[in-house]
Amino acid sequence: MSFTKEQEQLVLRSWNEMKKDSASIALKFFLRIFEIAPSAKEMFSFLRDSDVPLEKNTKLKAHAITVFNTTCETAIQLHEVGAVTLKETTIKRLAPKHAMAGVKDAHFEVVKFALLETIKEAVPEIWSEEMKNAWAEAFDQVVAAIKEEMKLLPPS
Repeated sequence: MSFTKEQEQLVLRSWNEMKKDSASIALKFFLRIFEIAPSAKEMFSFLRDSDVPLEKNTKLKAHAITVFNTTCETAIQLHEVGAVTLKETTIKRLAPKHAMAGVKDAHFEVVKFALLETIKEAVPEIWSEEMKNAWAEAFDQVVAAIKEEMKLLPPS
Protein backbone atom coordinates (compact mmCIF):
# COMPACT_ATOMS: atom_id res chain seq x y z
CA MET A 1 0.00 0.00 0.00
CA SER A 2 1.27 3.45 -0.77
CA PHE A 3 1.59 6.13 1.85
CA THR A 4 -0.54 9.14 0.95
CA LYS A 5 0.33 12.80 1.25
CA GLU A 6 -2.47 13.12 3.82
CA GLN A 7 -1.00 10.29 5.91
CA GLU A 8 2.42 11.89 5.70
CA GLN A 9 0.98 15.21 6.92
CA LEU A 10 -0.71 13.51 9.89
CA VAL A 11 2.49 11.74 10.86
CA LEU A 12 4.53 14.90 10.40
CA ARG A 13 2.11 16.97 12.48
CA SER A 14 2.24 14.54 15.38
CA TRP A 15 6.01 14.05 15.11
CA ASN A 16 6.54 17.82 15.24
CA GLU A 17 4.57 17.87 18.50
CA MET A 18 6.41 14.87 19.96
CA LYS A 19 9.92 16.07 19.06
CA LYS A 20 9.73 18.53 21.92
CA ASP A 21 9.76 15.65 24.39
CA SER A 22 10.93 12.71 22.29
CA ALA A 23 13.31 11.29 24.91
CA SER A 24 10.55 10.98 27.50
CA ILE A 25 8.02 9.69 24.95
CA ALA A 26 10.54 7.15 23.64
CA LEU A 27 11.08 5.74 27.12
CA LYS A 28 7.31 5.56 27.69
CA PHE A 29 7.07 3.64 24.40
CA PHE A 30 9.49 0.97 25.62
CA LEU A 31 7.95 0.84 29.08
CA ARG A 32 4.62 0.20 27.35
CA ILE A 33 6.18 -2.66 25.35
CA PHE A 34 7.44 -4.27 28.57
CA GLU A 35 4.11 -3.69 30.29
CA ILE A 36 2.34 -5.59 27.49
CA ALA A 37 5.03 -8.25 27.10
CA PRO A 38 7.30 -8.46 30.18
CA SER A 39 9.27 -11.33 28.65
CA ALA A 40 10.44 -8.97 25.89
CA LYS A 41 13.04 -7.65 28.34
CA GLU A 42 14.95 -10.89 27.79
CA MET A 43 15.50 -9.91 24.16
CA PHE A 44 17.76 -7.05 25.23
CA SER A 45 21.20 -8.10 26.44
CA PHE A 46 21.63 -4.86 28.37
CA LEU A 47 18.51 -5.62 30.42
CA ARG A 48 18.97 -9.33 31.16
CA ASP A 49 21.31 -9.02 34.12
CA SER A 50 20.51 -5.48 35.11
CA ASP A 51 18.97 -4.66 38.45
CA VAL A 52 18.57 -1.00 37.49
CA PRO A 53 14.88 -0.01 37.27
CA LEU A 54 13.81 0.30 33.64
CA GLU A 55 12.94 3.99 34.07
CA LYS A 56 16.52 4.71 35.16
CA ASN A 57 18.40 2.38 32.80
CA THR A 58 20.60 4.63 30.65
CA LYS A 59 21.13 1.95 27.99
CA LEU A 60 17.38 1.44 27.64
CA LYS A 61 16.85 5.21 27.41
CA ALA A 62 19.46 5.52 24.66
CA HIS A 63 18.05 2.55 22.76
CA ALA A 64 14.49 3.84 23.10
CA ILE A 65 15.44 7.26 21.75
CA THR A 66 17.24 5.75 18.77
CA VAL A 67 14.38 3.40 17.88
CA PHE A 68 11.62 5.97 18.38
CA ASN A 69 13.38 8.77 16.51
CA THR A 70 14.42 6.49 13.64
CA THR A 71 10.88 5.17 13.28
CA CYS A 72 9.40 8.66 13.31
CA GLU A 73 11.95 10.19 10.96
CA THR A 74 11.48 7.30 8.53
CA ALA A 75 7.70 7.62 8.68
CA ILE A 76 7.60 11.30 7.77
CA GLN A 77 9.26 10.78 4.41
CA LEU A 78 7.33 7.72 3.17
CA HIS A 79 5.03 9.60 0.79
CA GLU A 80 7.72 11.81 -0.72
CA VAL A 81 10.18 8.98 -1.28
CA GLY A 82 7.64 6.20 -1.81
CA ALA A 83 9.56 3.66 0.24
CA VAL A 84 11.34 3.11 3.51
CA THR A 85 14.69 4.83 3.17
CA LEU A 86 16.52 3.79 6.26
CA LYS A 87 20.12 3.69 5.26
CA GLU A 88 20.92 0.33 3.77
CA THR A 89 23.52 -0.09 6.50
CA THR A 90 20.84 0.52 9.15
CA ILE A 91 18.52 -2.13 7.67
CA LYS A 92 21.45 -4.53 7.31
CA ARG A 93 22.30 -3.94 10.97
CA LEU A 94 18.71 -4.17 12.22
CA ALA A 95 17.79 -7.40 10.43
CA PRO A 96 20.40 -9.66 12.05
CA LYS A 97 19.86 -8.08 15.47
CA HIS A 98 16.13 -8.77 15.25
CA ALA A 99 16.72 -12.29 13.92
CA MET A 100 19.27 -13.13 16.64
CA ALA A 101 16.89 -11.85 19.31
CA GLY A 102 14.22 -14.19 17.92
CA VAL A 103 11.84 -11.41 16.91
CA LYS A 104 8.68 -12.81 15.33
CA ASP A 105 5.53 -11.28 13.87
CA ALA A 106 3.83 -11.27 17.28
CA HIS A 107 6.66 -9.15 18.69
CA PHE A 108 6.27 -6.60 15.91
CA GLU A 109 2.53 -6.47 16.68
CA VAL A 110 3.21 -5.70 20.35
CA VAL A 111 5.61 -2.94 19.33
CA LYS A 112 3.05 -1.53 16.87
CA PHE A 113 0.32 -1.50 19.53
CA ALA A 114 2.68 0.14 22.04
CA LEU A 115 3.76 2.74 19.47
CA LEU A 116 0.19 3.69 18.59
CA GLU A 117 -0.86 3.90 22.25
CA THR A 118 2.21 5.96 23.11
CA ILE A 119 1.59 8.44 20.30
CA LYS A 120 -2.11 8.66 21.20
CA GLU A 121 -1.12 9.51 24.77
CA ALA A 122 1.54 11.99 23.63
CA VAL A 123 -0.73 14.00 21.30
CA PRO A 124 -4.30 13.49 22.55
CA GLU A 125 -5.54 16.85 21.26
CA ILE A 126 -4.76 15.98 17.63
CA TRP A 127 -5.11 12.16 17.71
CA SER A 128 -7.68 10.73 15.32
CA GLU A 129 -8.55 7.47 13.62
CA GLU A 130 -6.88 8.81 10.47
CA MET A 131 -3.69 9.58 12.39
CA LYS A 132 -3.75 6.12 13.94
CA ASN A 133 -4.09 4.57 10.48
CA ALA A 134 -1.27 6.72 9.12
CA TRP A 135 1.11 5.67 11.88
CA ALA A 136 0.05 2.03 11.53
CA GLU A 137 0.79 2.11 7.81
CA ALA A 138 4.14 3.80 8.37
CA PHE A 139 5.11 1.24 11.00
CA ASP A 140 4.01 -1.63 8.76
CA GLN A 141 6.22 -0.35 5.96
CA VAL A 142 9.26 0.00 8.23
CA VAL A 143 8.71 -3.52 9.59
CA ALA A 144 8.24 -4.92 6.08
CA ALA A 145 11.66 -3.54 5.11
CA ILE A 146 13.28 -5.16 8.17
CA LYS A 147 11.51 -8.48 7.52
CA GLU A 148 12.60 -8.49 3.88
CA GLU A 149 16.21 -8.12 4.96
CA MET A 150 15.73 -10.82 7.61
CA LYS A 151 14.63 -13.24 4.85
CA LEU A 152 18.00 -12.73 3.14
CA LEU A 153 19.97 -13.83 6.19
CA PRO A 154 21.47 -17.31 6.20
CA PRO A 155 19.59 -19.78 8.42
CA SER A 156 20.93 -19.88 11.93
